[in-house]
Formats: sequence, structure tokens, C-alpha cells
Amino acid sequence: MIQYRNLNPDELCPDLFKHFHRHQVVTKCWRKENEKWVIKDAPFVDDWTETDYQILVSCLKNTLASGGFVHAAFNNQMLKGFVSVESALFGGEQKYLDLTSIHISEDMRGLGIGKELFLSAKKWAKEQGAAKLYISAHSSVESQAFYRKMGCVEAMVYNRQHVEAEPYDCQLECVL
Repeated sequence: MIQYRNLNPDELCPDLFKHFHRHQVVTKCWRKENEKWVIKDAPFVDDWTETDYQILVSCLKNTLASGGFVHAAFNNQMLKGFVSVESALFGGEQKYLDLTSIHISEDMRGLGIGKELFLSAKKWAKEQGAAKLYISAHSSVESQAFYRKMGCVEAMVYNRQHVEAEPYDCQLECVL
């Protein structure tokens, strides 16, 4: 049985992720060409290194330190998914809060964990006064299918920092 709970800064360390498998084989991605979205071949394997996990831990600790939200899914007391949302509103009248991460361990995908984590992020963001979640999401066909199923659409206002950091990511929003 999957258990969901908020994480606290004291438990955030690389060891928390020892049973978490980020591995994802990507074959096709969405790309914007001539103002239209098209699917292109873009094969690669996404896998996190120890350094990536250390950076992730630092980012999640910063999220919590600034009043943000980090929520996780556990199976047999092993971390199998997590979501994070930053606390600072942006985007003017859009009233966005930034969903900075949502990841499910490869061995637990397709079981509804992502949906539960996403819904918890939406609930928290709404309680903070946001009108929408902003998501700078990987452009893989699989990732985008998840967000579309969750009701996300292309963002009305792009966050330039996200676009500059990850130019191939898709900029999405989801009404709360």
C-alpha cells in the first residue's frame, strides 16, 4: 500500500533516494516548429547520477526553507515518488506557483502515484492563493501525455528563467 506524506528537511539526504529509480528511456519528444507542436525522434536515456541526487536534495531543502511544498509517496517505507512546489507567486494575473518537480520511480510508474502527487500539489497551491500551477516539463511524449491527462495546457505566460535553463521543455499551466 502506498503511503503519502510531506517530507521535512531533516530526512532529505541522498540515502532517501537509494530505492528510487529515475531511469527513463525516451524515444520521441514534442518540439515547437513554426509555432506548431510536432513529435520528433529524440532518443536518449534519462538517468540520474549521484551528483544529480545531491543537487536534487539541495533544491528540495531550499524549497522547504522558503516555505514550499515537498510531498512524497512511499512503498514499504521506500521513497517511490515525490512532488515539489515553490512558494512564490509569479505571472501577474495568472497567479502561478511553480511545480518544480514530480518524479515517480521507474518500478512504480503507471500505478496512479503521479496522479495522487499532482493532486496534492494542486490542493496545496490553491491553499496558498495560487490560481494555476506552472510546469516546465520534459518534452518526452510520455511526460506530456501525463500532464495533458491532468488537464494541463500550454502556459499563457512563459517563465523566461525556465525557458533559458531548459529550452526544449514544454511550458504548461494547470488551473486549480
